[in-house]
Amino acid sequence: MQIHLSDITFSEGKTMQVTAELEMDRINFQLGDFPILEKEPAELTVVNTGDRVLEIEGEGSVTVGIPCDRCLEQVSVKIPYHIKKKLDMKLTDEERINDLDESSYLTGMDLDVDRLVYLEVLMGWPLKTLCNEDCKGICKSCGKNLNEGPCGCAEEPKDPRMAAISDIFSKFKEV
Repeated sequence: MQIHLSDITFSEGKTMQVTAELEMDRINFQLGDFPILEKEPAELTVVNTGDRVLEIEGEGSVTVGIPCDRCLEQVSVKIPYHIKKKLDMKLTDEERINDLDESSYLTGMDLDVDRLVYLEVLMGWPLKTLCNEDCKGICKSCGKNLNEGPCGCAEEPKDPRMAAISDIFSKFKEV
């Protein structure tokens, strides 16, 4: 969704409340392409603080389907986002690039809410995603999901050099 900011940019002290419906249905970046399962509208407040400087605050959340890091089953992960940005509307697009301001969500007087939310979701992306804490993962040989039961593959023989360490761990294993 695009929000045109020219009305508020030239009205010092003016406040604008916007409920922006998100149009994006996927998150795509270096780690892959992930479907958005649910999305709340972004609740934004834009305030002209004077001298053509706008403060944008907002929040919302998206639920993304991310594969479990162990078994690769899709997990629904809710990623909340909180937006707090200052935009100097006196700067041109070229000046923003030269100042290393990565505001690709602002073009001229148009604010791209989807792009802004996308960048905030990436900042809140989980480092590790598990379907549950006890996830057993997949078999190294056949690829079967071990959460569904054993796969029947023969266990690899244990390294005899590690037998002493294995004994120590088996004695102190929690029951």
